[in-house]
Amino acid sequence: MIGQTVRELLEGKVVLDIEGIDRLYLNLYQPMLQTGGGVATFFKAHRGAKVASTALMGPMSHAFVKAIGDFAKREGVEMVTFAKGQRKDEVTRQRLEGFSAAEGVLYIGKAQEKFASFRVIKKISTHTAQPYPWLTRGAVMCNHYYFYLVDEDFGPLFIKFASYFPYTARVCLNGHEYAKRQLAKEGIAFEALDNGVLSCADPVRLQQILNELDAAKIEALVRKWLARLPDPFTAADHAAGFNPKLSLLQAEFSRTQVFDRPLSGRHLFEQIIRENIDLGRPSKVSLIFNRRINKRTPGTFSTRLTHPRGHPFARQVSYKFSKFKHYSKEWRALRTETTINNTHDFGVGRSLTNLPALRAIGFNANRRLLEVETISQDCTLAAGLFDLVTQPQVVDGQRAPGLRFDDARVMALLHVLCLFVGLPAGLRNASMRAWMAQALGVPLEAYSPGRMTYDLRRLRLHGLIERAPHSHCYQVTNLGLHVALFFTKVHSRILRPGLSQHFDGCPKAPNRPIATAMRRLQEALRALFDQAKLEPCKI
Repeated sequence: MIGQTVRELLEGKVVLDIEGIDRLYLNLYQPMLQTGGGVATFFKAHRGAKVASTALMGPMSHAFVKAIGDFAKREGVEMVTFAKGQRKDEVTRQRLEGFSAAEGVLYIGKAQEKFASFRVIKKISTHTAQPYPWLTRGAVMCNHYYFYLVDEDFGPLFIKFASYFPYTARVCLNGHEYAKRQLAKEGIAFEALDNGVLSCADPVRLQQILNELDAAKIEALVRKWLARLPDPFTAADHAAGFNPKLSLLQAEFSRTQVFDRPLSGRHLFEQIIRENIDLGRPSKVSLIFNRRINKRTPGTFSTRLTHPRGHPFARQVSYKFSKFKHYSKEWRALRTETTINNTHDFGVGRSLTNLPALRAIGFNANRRLLEVETISQDCTLAAGLFDLVTQPQVVDGQRAPGLRFDDARVMALLHVLCLFVGLPAGLRNASMRAWMAQALGVPLEAYSPGRMTYDLRRLRLHGLIERAPHSHCYQVTNLGLHVALFFTKVHSRILRPGLSQHFDGCPKAPNRPIATAMRRLQEALRALFDQAKLEPCKI
């Protein structure tokens, strides 16, 4: 018997539950060569040129490209020119099948892509009115060289170099590939999943390996390969402090939950898609990412459901430039993934040293997403709790009026409460009052601050909200989330549509099952009463 709720499926049908870093896309750049002034210092103060000019960059670029070609010949590595629109992952996957060495360079790919290089422009001096050269950044099309590598500890990865000054590079690696390599080295049996692990003889050790992947290991990996690959800068340049640094461009943090059988996974997706079609709304996004959403927050908030190759996933464009998504891994596992495209979305710097802070943000977002989906479907209330909320209570000597289920004001209050769940700054009287007036369909002045204070007091005494220390802000409690979701769902999905079918004024009522059932019940009762009137009373 398969569980009918998300909670039952996640708690009873999951045989492996792990979380870790998935894909990391890193920027490898020269911090001292990001401005025109820094470039001028490099050529004039360091290399002794009279003027800083792009003419000095050309010989460096030619020498770097030649070094790449010499490296390919010396190592016996094939150079592949990518066609426009060609999928690089497919090319790499095919070549990996025939690669048997523990580590090495798989091949070198070449493609033309945009790059922000330097160029010289003329500026006019405000003092002498004479023109002078000025170095500035500008987009150009240039060749990029992809070094596809296989590392003994990290598995497949690539480092991509631009062939123009200042030769910024990109590094792409995968945490799950790292975990697979470590399991194999330790002799722990496991079954691989596409970009993941399907089963493992020691799940605890697997999670430890994923937790141990940190900035120091990644830094050591990149430095190791930079020492082996062609370098556009000389030893003297590095000794003078012109050394590359790593920063975070994109980070994916995933949670993989493997089911006991594919049918359980299919059933879970049906439940998630049906019950959480609105997860992309700003109110839900603010809950998952624990960030404030307002009209100035950039991005599109929506939910997109697609079926690539028959495997559904729900993807929500979320807070600013970051996002999260659910998708199926061969119907065997649920992958919950948070992708951070701009660390500044969360007030975190881009340096690789900030990886622990981003891990916490990503994994917490995944957990909150699953929690929201679980509560939104499995939010039923026990009879005692229902009475506790709907009946008057005395809390710490203060009388708390009941939140009656049939009260339109209470329903509006709980509906608005759902909009404020998880906002880091909490909810205030003024902000919630505006939404309450809109929910009740009355002008703002008709719903006074005093009435809002009264309602907030009711919610607080019943334990649905709590006041933040030393402030006038409130946060929605876990109990408040359950109650608000339960009341609003029952009202919007059962009472309102159900009762509307009981009246002749509803145009679709004759074709609805509830109306049909009630009509048949009334006819049966009428016939029963008519028959009772005709028969003599028996004592």
